[in-house]
Amino acid sequence: MIKLDKEEKELLKSIENGQWRIIPNFKEELKKHKEYAKATLRKDKRVNIRISQHDLQSLQRKAVEEGIPCQTLISSVLHKYINGRLKELTT
Repeated sequence: MIKLDKEEKELLKSIENGQWRIIPNFKEELKKHKEYAKATLRKDKRVNIRISQHDLQSLQRKAVEEGIPCQTLISSVLHKYINGRLKELTT
């Protein structure tokens, strides 16, 4: 019998509960996210901005959900926006 640690047990439970999903076009998605990472990691300029505390807290929460640093999330969103890959949701 294989012994699982706490994290492994949580992962197994989430799989069994159907919380995981197959990513359509996985290779394309992987390539796209690698490009995002490269663009985000290529840091040759510094920018300072002022934003509301509420917006910053929302960004920080989103970054935690995505498992990435907040500045990386901000850089990624800006990169997607200027390249036309950020789409506005319509209700």
